[in-house]
This record gives sequence, structure tokens and C-alpha cells, in this order.
Amino acid sequence: MRHGNHNRKFGRKTDQRRALLNGLCRSLVIRGKIKTTEARAKEIRPMVEKLLTKGKTPTLASRRSLITVLGDARTAAKLIKAAEGYAERSGGYTRIIKMAPRKGDAAAMAMIEFV
Repeated sequence: MRHGNHNRKFGRKTDQRRALLNGLCRSLVIRGKIKTTEARAKEIRPMVEKLLTKGKTPTLASRRSLITVLGDARTAAKLIKAAEGYAERSGGYTRIIKMAPRKGDAAAMAMIEFV
């Protein structure tokens, strides 16, 4: 059954789409906020929130699973350090701010950032 299986495809194959979303998550963790299309921002929001929730318990297993998604240990360590500030917060770590459309193709743009 396909209940709840409604991800955005972005015109890419599965591995390319996964790489795109992991790269966006990595950029968000490194920079703190990124400007991207609204659809991409809405798609990475639950991913980043799950990663931050996992980073709130800094065990070796959670650190290793963060490294697999984020790519390297320094980025994972940065996320774990950022997660310390959200210790009492139970969710809602990011916000999406809508921006003016992109000039070239009028795509809806948004900025996603940590609260």
C-alpha cells in the first residue's frame, strides 16, 4: 500500500534526489540558513528536524548515523553542538520564510533557518 508515500520528486532519480536533499541538509547545518526553492525547503524541513532530534542524544550510534547523512564528522559535531541549545524544545527547530520569486523562472523562493 502507498499510504503516506507522497514525496516530491524534483524531476530526479532516487539517488540523485537523495544526494540533493542530503546536500541541502548539510548546507543548512553548516551555514545556519539557506535560500532555496519553497518546495525544497518544505522537503528538507522534516529531515533536518529528525537529524537535530537525533543530535540531542550524543551517543556514538547517533553520531555515526549523523555522519552518514551529513558526510563528515565536523558537520555532525556542529549539529550536535547546536542541538544543545534546543534541549528543552521538543520540535519546531526550523522556520521557512517565503521570499520573492526567482527572476529567471519565477520559482517560489524561501529561506529556511534554525529558530
